[in-house]
Amino acid sequence: MTDHSANPVRQIVVNHLLRMKGKVLIAGLSLLGIILTEVLTPWPLKIIFDYILLDKPLPEFLSMLAPLLQAGTSVALIILSCSMAGIALLNGSFSYLQTYNTARVGHELVYILRRELFSHLQQLPLSFHTRSRTGELLSRVSDDTSILKDVFAEWSLTLLANLLTVISMMAIMFWLNWQLSLVVLANVPILFFCLYILNKKIKIIANRQRTQEGKMASQVSEVLSSMTLVQAFGREEHEDDLFEVQSAKNREEGIRTARTTAAVSKIVIFISAIGKAATVLFGAVYVLSNTMTPGDLLIFVSYVTSLFKPLREMARLSAKFSRAFVSAHRISDILSINPNIVDPPHAIAAVNLQGDIQFQNVSFGYTPQSSVLHDISFHILPGQRVAMVGASGAGKSTTINLLLRLYEAQAGTILIDSRDIKDYSRESLRREIGIVLQDTVLTGASIRENISYGKPNATVDEVEVAAREALAHDFIMELPDRYDTILGERGDTLSGGQRQRICLARAIIKRPSLLILDEPTSAVDPLSKALIRETVQRIQQGKTTLFIAHEFCDMEQFDHILVFKNGRIVEHGPHHDLMKLQGHYCELVNA
Repeated sequence: MTDHSANPVRQIVVNHLLRMKGKVLIAGLSLLGIILTEVLTPWPLKIIFDYILLDKPLPEFLSMLAPLLQAGTSVALIILSCSMAGIALLNGSFSYLQTYNTARVGHELVYILRRELFSHLQQLPLSFHTRSRTGELLSRVSDDTSILKDVFAEWSLTLLANLLTVISMMAIMFWLNWQLSLVVLANVPILFFCLYILNKKIKIIANRQRTQEGKMASQVSEVLSSMTLVQAFGREEHEDDLFEVQSAKNREEGIRTARTTAAVSKIVIFISAIGKAATVLFGAVYVLSNTMTPGDLLIFVSYVTSLFKPLREMARLSAKFSRAFVSAHRISDILSINPNIVDPPHAIAAVNLQGDIQFQNVSFGYTPQSSVLHDISFHILPGQRVAMVGASGAGKSTTINLLLRLYEAQAGTILIDSRDIKDYSRESLRREIGIVLQDTVLTGASIRENISYGKPNATVDEVEVAAREALAHDFIMELPDRYDTILGERGDTLSGGQRQRICLARAIIKRPSLLILDEPTSAVDPLSKALIRETVQRIQQGKTTLFIAHEFCDMEQFDHILVFKNGRIVEHGPHHDLMKLQGHYCELVNA
């Protein structure tokens, strides 16, 4: 993993721009064309003023224009006037090429960054996502990458062009009259000192503003995803008040940023006006003393006007750069987090697992200070139907998370088919395991896409078969677009029982080697519950099945029961044997 934290600007922007060298080169050459035309713009006027209107002799370095002036005054004026239009036309053409290619580079930059950031977020452990706010992450993927696109793609190319323009013009001015050039140059250090002070302020304000925008996005995301809860408890006005507070803070930070940015423009305009006034004053003195020609003064005034244009542009970009630097750091903070669950170089693919599961003295805690599982050991034989029971927080779901390698055990070993699960690649291991959680999660896609999520290459017939086995086919056929019906976000357009059946179909379409069910029938009617259990028993015949059981009916159907209490397995065995013990299991059943 690249160390993005060392220099976020270089790592995140420059390295990505290097992938688009061709487009950046075209944009760079276009910028050189713009510089050349900017430098040439006042020279036809100088020639007209000095060598046609004032009839001064041509200097040695312009001797190639002698045939033009000898052709006659009218011809020379027409040609020089046309050259001014030609220079403007070339300048516009180069500007078009530069703007188009810069915009294209910018859009490709944000495309690459968003893909990399989104992919990286999916690789980060659940522990990161459980403590992160969704809206804040959305802000970094969407807003921060856009800010980088708007600034750095333009900044990286335009800054070079502006620097070259300033250097070229200053070189010619020094060649024409070094004393007057020093007058112009005297304003530049003052300008950059003022910009340095203001940009430091902008960076601090921008950091606060981006943080505030992330908080605001998080609140909106949380409220919109919990709208049923908000309306059911009549908390709309309360949420409005909270949002107003966050939005007001963001407004104030935005106003501060705008005020400081406006100050940058004001200072640049003011200092450039002083520079032009000083140039005209001292230049006129030199012309009157015959030290300079009027054409030279014309070039100076034109260059000073053009000179402060790139300086003004650089000031504008530097203000944006200060804000974008904050976004670069925010993206870098995410990219610098290394996934703590990675496949070893020798990882093998998990294929056709038998379902032999062993936990050997496994301990785990979500934080170093607290332990959730304490020295867990058990052995599930291939093809067994095993129930996991216990009070909420006893460690059942954590055990499943460790089996799926959503977290890594801090002590002990987990084996599947006598091989440490760390030896399997995560993707192949999870592909071999089907899971249906009590908290049904569906996407805002079609029913067909939701079912085939467990098997992307599933055929239409496979999807329908899985839906029939999950007793979902009948209600799907009653929907307006049947299997092509688009669900609402998280499947909220379906009832709880319907969502559970879709989730069950999504799991069984994989025909997994190992099936994990977290009470998948809690939201369906008793008849459907019995039929679904019968279906699961039939399709998983000879395959290992793990149930997280919350209801203690039909416990005789399980080959083995693991009883959890306070992160430990306190009892295990078949239902009748556990009832004879009159221990914790018996207490749970009686309760």
